[in-house]
Amino acid sequence: MARKRGLDHDDVINAGFSVIDRDGVERVSLRAVADLLNVQPPSLYSHVAGLGGLLDDLAIAATADFGETLRASAIGIAGDDAVRAFATAYRGWSRVHPGRYDLTLRTVAGSERKSAGIGAVETMDAILAHYGLTDHDARRAGRALRASLHGFVTLQAADALGRGDHDASFDALVELFLDGLRARVATG
Repeated sequence: MARKRGLDHDDVINAGFSVIDRDGVERVSLRAVADLLNVQPPSLYSHVAGLGGLLDDLAIAATADFGETLRASAIGIAGDDAVRAFATAYRGWSRVHPGRYDLTLRTVAGSERKSAGIGAVETMDAILAHYGLTDHDARRAGRALRASLHGFVTLQAADALGRGDHDASFDALVELFLDGLRARVATG
């Protein structure tokens, strides 16, 4: 990338995502990002707080993008269809952006990453509100859904699901969650 005037934080983040998408999170370095931007690594320090700060900022940006994708997936739908759309968007985004997905799990000091992920949390809360769960049960159901989806996409990314139709297995996972959710609602 040719050096441009007025290098800013967004340029650094976009270059960091380019490195992640091309080489994975483990290959992110100030040198790799600086090379893409055609600058020297010390030039990045006016935009990020070293490699740790770069990774934190990338985690925040990835979390916000993931949350927006999940939010958009459920607009205009409710109930089981919303759960299915949310789950499909979750799996799709993690498959297209595996390194960015890994960053959504990064611990970042302060509240910025939590704030960035509010879109995903609010979407899950809105979807589960349809089922009339108490706040306590909705929180548990949300955690169960997230854990199920995370487990599936992590195993799939590691090529550890074995042979067979992974799409059908994913659909079965979502339907099992929905069956359990409906059973929980029915028993009150």
